[in-house]
Amino acid sequence: MTTLLADGVGTHEIAGKKVARLGFGAMRLTGLGIWGEPEDRAECVRVVRRAVELGVQFIDTADSYGPHISEEIIREAIHPYPDDVVIATKAGLTRNGPDTVRRGDELVRLGPRAWPPVGRPEYLRQQALLSMRRLGLDRIDLFQLHRVDPAVPLEDQVGELKNLQDEGKIVAIGLSQVTVGQIEQARLIADIATVQNRYNVADRSSADVLDYCTRHGIGFIPWAPVAAGQLARPGGPVDHIAAAHGSTPSNVALSWLLHRSDVVLPIPGTSKVPHLEENLAVSQLRLTEAELAELDVAA
Repeated sequence: MTTLLADGVGTHEIAGKKVARLGFGAMRLTGLGIWGEPEDRAECVRVVRRAVELGVQFIDTADSYGPHISEEIIREAIHPYPDDVVIATKAGLTRNGPDTVRRGDELVRLGPRAWPPVGRPEYLRQQALLSMRRLGLDRIDLFQLHRVDPAVPLEDQVGELKNLQDEGKIVAIGLSQVTVGQIEQARLIADIATVQNRYNVADRSSADVLDYCTRHGIGFIPWAPVAAGQLARPGGPVDHIAAAHGSTPSNVALSWLLHRSDVVLPIPGTSKVPHLEENLAVSQLRLTEAELAELDVAA
């Protein structure tokens, strides 16, 4: 890629900075099951550096990725941070082990039981301060509530993030995996800059949340953005559109997301430089109106 990434994907403002709408999700800078050290830490460092070289200005991580490993690698790779780069992190999910383990030749997913939510205000404050230390920041550009803890009133969880914002420790506040009602409740307490929900061409269960964010100018960060499920099967709509462009199913899925709304900020992740470069090549992919319409009704 020889042009600025933003030229091909547009920009969105977060924490007072206009960033290219295609970011980088740093969850994969860890070991199997999002747990422990990655297989090749040096390659992960190169991935983050290469992302910024290619124009990525929005990097999303969380304290629970590793835990802590992803934040540490980001700092190792690009600290001191370029002025135009937004570093986003999250707290509110704890870890009690990997979410995927290897049993013989089989990978077994343990799922949500490896990620219990904790939203007590004192815990969220502690984690924000520890993330600042690991990332080497005086303040965090975007600090997100990773999950709403059902055992703690939402107003207490968002209220503590608002306290951190008022103290200058964070710039902007985000939420993750929330309903429209929860966003509206949170907005009574603080300005909400972003929402991060699962959303992709195959899973549109958060379409109402995306539509709400679009109406209100709130950045929408779809996680699992390249998942295409059965739509990418041989002969399926994602597959044949990719073939028509000499592209990949992942890039077709990303391109569809970028066209879905101007507030969408996909964050495809990887631990390999070639895969990173392949994902960022979506900035040069131009789907036709007919192809976008086909994908709109495909799920």
